[in-house]
Amino acid sequence: MELTGAQLIIRKLTEHKVNTVFGYPGGTALDLFDDLYKHSDQLTHILTADECGAAHAADGYSRSTGDIGVVFATSGPGATNLITGLATAFMDSVPLLAITVNVSKNLIGHDAFQEIYITGATMPVTKHNYFVDDIGKLPGVLDDAFKVAQSGRPGPVLVDVTKDVTAAGIDYSPGEYIPHQAGRKVQTKVTRNELQAIADKINAAKKPVIFLGGGFAARGRQPLIELLNKADIPITHTIMAAGMIGFDNPRNLGIVGMHGSVAANTTMDEADVMLALGTRFSDRVALDPDKFAKNAVKIQVDIDESAFNKNVQVDHMVVDDAADFVRKLLPFIEEKHHDAWNERMLQLKKHGITSDLDTPLPHPDEVIRDTCAMADKDTIYVTDVGQHQMWAAQFLGDHNTYKFITSGGLGTMGFGYGAAIGAQIGNPDKRVIHITGDVSFHMCLNEACTAVSHDLPIITVIMNNSVLGMVYQWQTIFKDKRYSATDPGRKTDFVKVGEGFGVHGYRAETRSEYIEALKSAMKNSGPSWIEVKIDRNEKVLPFIPGGGSTEDMIIG
Repeated sequence: MELTGAQLIIRKLTEHKVNTVFGYPGGTALDLFDDLYKHSDQLTHILTADECGAAHAADGYSRSTGDIGVVFATSGPGATNLITGLATAFMDSVPLLAITVNVSKNLIGHDAFQEIYITGATMPVTKHNYFVDDIGKLPGVLDDAFKVAQSGRPGPVLVDVTKDVTAAGIDYSPGEYIPHQAGRKVQTKVTRNELQAIADKINAAKKPVIFLGGGFAARGRQPLIELLNKADIPITHTIMAAGMIGFDNPRNLGIVGMHGSVAANTTMDEADVMLALGTRFSDRVALDPDKFAKNAVKIQVDIDESAFNKNVQVDHMVVDDAADFVRKLLPFIEEKHHDAWNERMLQLKKHGITSDLDTPLPHPDEVIRDTCAMADKDTIYVTDVGQHQMWAAQFLGDHNTYKFITSGGLGTMGFGYGAAIGAQIGNPDKRVIHITGDVSFHMCLNEACTAVSHDLPIITVIMNNSVLGMVYQWQTIFKDKRYSATDPGRKTDFVKVGEGFGVHGYRAETRSEYIEALKSAMKNSGPSWIEVKIDRNEKVLPFIPGGGSTEDMIIG
C-alpha cells in the first residue's frame, strides 16, 4: 500500500497498540498532525501547555500503565523543550518514544528557521536516537525504536524525521523490512549453580535484607512477597521503588539513604547478607560507598551490566531482570525464622519521625497521613521534587498504595503536574493525587489548562512554606542561616490563579480546614488545588549529610 511518511508513523503507532499521544503541533509537523486528525478514532492526542509538560505526561502515562509513552513535537524549540522530560525518563529508566519533525533535508545545516540538531542535543539523555532523512529507513527505524525503548533496561528513544519525509510516499507492506538496528534482548548469565550458591548465602544468613530499586518490575511483586515470607526477611528500598510491595507491609522498613528511615539505614548497616534488586546504589543511597552495608555480603541483580560496581563494590553480580531472578531463586530458598533479627526490626521501627515544631499550621506528616486516610488503596500518588517529595515517601507509610510516581534520578522540579495528567489519562478510573511544593508548582502550574480542558479530577496538594524548602533546610544546617536565593518573597494566590484556569481552589491553614478541603475536592469532576500553609522551619528528617553514613544521621 502507498503511504506517506506521516501516515506510516500513525500506522506504526497503531500497530504497536499505542492509543494515546501527548504533544504540541508546529509548522514542520503539519503533515503528521494532519494524519493524526484523520485517525482520531484510533489515537487520542492530548495537547499540553508546552512540550516539556507533554514529555512529563508521557512519562507519567508510562509509569502508571506499564505501556510506552509517546510524545510528538515540532522542530527547533518544540524539540528542545522535550530535553528535560527525556532526561528525567532516562535517569529513571522509563520507556518513551519521542517523534520530532525537523526542517526538510535540503535545509539541514543551513541555519533554517527552527532548525535544530536534536539528535545531537539529546544523545546524552536518550537510550538511543535516530535521524531519518530517507523514507525508506522509516519503517525499520520505528519498529526498532519500540524495541529499544522497551527491551533490556528501558529508556527514552527519539526519532527525528525531516519534514519532506513526512510528505514523501512509500510502498509499505507490514513486516517486510530490514531492521535498522535490532533491539537487543539481554542475555541472562545466571545458572542453576549460581542460583543455589546465592540461595545458600541467604539461607545461612542471620541478618539478611533485601534492597529494592526502581529497576524491579511490578510483575515480580507477588514472587517477591513470597520470598520475603519464606525467608523471613525484611526489605528496604530506594525512593524509586516506594510502594512496590505496599507501604503497610510489616516487612517494609522504608527508604534507604539521605532521608531514609532509621530502621532502613540501620538494617543495611547491620545486615550480613544483602540482596540488591534493580538498583545502582546512587549517591543519595550510598552516601559513603565504602561504609554502605559494610558488614554484608552484597549480591546485586540488574539487567544493566553498567550498574555493577559503579558506586558500590559488590561480591556477586547477576545480569538478569530482577523480577525474573526472584521467580527463579524462590525454589532454592528455605523456610526460615529470624526471631532475633525480627525483634531488632521492631525496635528500630519505633524510631518514627513526626514533627514537634511549635506551630499552629498543619505539620507535613499530618497532611500526608490525612490524605492517605481519605483516599482509597488504588490511589496513584505523583510528586514534584523537594521536601514535599520526601515527606510523601516517608509518611505514605500507612497506606497500601502500589503507585508512587516521582522523579528520582534527575530530581526534576516541575515534573509533577504533567506526570499526574499522564497518569490520570492512563488510569481514568483511579484517583490521582499530585503532591507538590509552592516552588516546584510554579514550574508546572501552566498545565492546569490541560487538566481543565480534559476535565481531569486530579487533586493537587500544594505544601506552601514560601521558601525553596530543601535548600533552605541545608542553608539552615550548614550555612549558618545565610538564606541565599531561597526566600523568593512571592505573593502568588494559588486559589485565585487556579480559579483563573477553571480549577476548584481551596486554602487550608489548619488541619481541620485541610480535611474539609480534601473532602470537598474529592467530590469534584475536574481538577482541584488545595494550598496548605506549612511552617518554613519544618525539616525532612532523618537526614544524612552528603558523603556521610548512618553514624552521621541527624534524627531531630
